Amino acid sequence: MSNNWPLYGAIEAGGTKFVLGTGTSPINLTARHTIPTRTPGETLPEAAAWFHNQGRLSAIGIATFGPAVVDPKDGRWGRITNTPKPGWADCDLAGFFGREFGVPIGFDTDVNGAALAESRFGAGEDANSLAYVTVGTGIGGGLVLDGKAVHGAAHPEMGHIFPRRHESDAAFEGVCPTHGDCLEGLASGPAIMRRWGKSLSELPEDHAAHAVIAHYLAHLCHTIFAMSSAEVIVLGGGVMNTPGLLDRIRATERELDRGYLPAAAIHRIVKPSLGDDAGIIGALCLAMEADKGR
Repeated sequence: MSNNWPLYGAIEAGGTKFVLGTGTSPINLTARHTIPTRTPGETLPEAAAWFHNQGRLSAIGIATFGPAVVDPKDGRWGRITNTPKPGWADCDLAGFFGREFGVPIGFDTDVNGAALAESRFGAGEDANSLAYVTVGTGIGGGLVLDGKAVHGAAHPEMGHIFPRRHESDAAFEGVCPTHGDCLEGLASGPAIMRRWGKSLSELPEDHAAHAVIAHYLAHLCHTIFAMSSAEVIVLGGGVMNTPGLLDRIRATERELDRGYLPAAAIHRIVKPSLGDDAGIIGALCLAMEADKGR
């Protein structure tokens, strides 16, 4: 590595673990390290100590669990907000690393970071628009149009739409502590466990759960296609490791659409191309953008 090349830091901040990395570009990761997510007082100094041992950083990108304040004009930018994770509500994540290292900080949600990575270097590198959705402990999504992550008053909350209920699932109240039977309350990993006592991949192939979950996730995909006209939807997360689920979602989404959407022929629903690297690559993208904007 040339000493003339800037070195960027990257953080994929998750509720269970922090993935740390450095690189000279998003596709040149030079070091990687994982630490458990404990309290901010324990986790953030440990992450900072690791970065101090890697060399002088030009910028740091953070792709974090949320909710988070991503609007740079907001005085609380860079903070995690009302997360149920103990100790992390109102954590000034970007501020901590900005003060510690004195470098520009790029900050966005973990799903927007993964969406950036997949759009530039993965499943959507041949497309102008991409949505990335993770289906696991929760459901969250990010959207990239023309190379830029989409923000409005805040970041998207794709897991909290209200899909049409499956005919065999009308009685389940849902597990979302705020909304009950929103998408996350009906189709996340905990929702599956609450209903059927096992993960989706542990249930027999002919179990009714497969059709129910495909139904809900297909509603999300059709909504994304209809509202944003995104060309590619990437579905990741632990629930999506269930054999056959992706094909069921594709087929159900086509049934929902009935050939109506004008771009139906080119809409794609795919698995992540970057696998577990999407988040850290996205964080490196955020770091480079922050460095360019200094």
